[in-house]
Amino acid sequence: MSIQDPTDRALLTARALVLADLRVHGVESPEVVTLVEHALVERKWWVEQWPEGAAYVPGLIAQDVQEALAEQGTVWPPCPLHDDHPLYIEPELGEDPDWVCEKDAVAVAELGGLAGGRPESEQAAEEDA
Repeated sequence: MSIQDPTDRALLTARALVLADLRVHGVESPEVVTLVEHALVERKWWVEQWPEGAAYVPGLIAQDVQEALAEQGTVWPPCPLHDDHPLYIEPELGEDPDWVCEKDAVAVAELGGLAGGRPESEQAAEEDA
């Protein structure tokens, strides 16, 4: 199935990436999926008003869900390098967002790619070896 509408494509891509990262940490409950869906509804209006921003939607959805979970007392996604903070999306408003450990200033994974749980720099070093 091919999605032709760029807005719908951006929203569905964001949904898939965020759900993949939620699944890795066992946070994909019906209530959390509802949070994702709510964020998608809110951001649909945003991207309809600014279609050029469609590439930014995945990172924005991830941030929206992270903030909603934080309001409920859930730290997501937890930093695999430290026990005291979550990862954050960078760039905050930009294309190709990464989950970043702000303490060490290192990218841990691309959005949707948390399964490895190690910094991208370590993964690349292993691949080069």
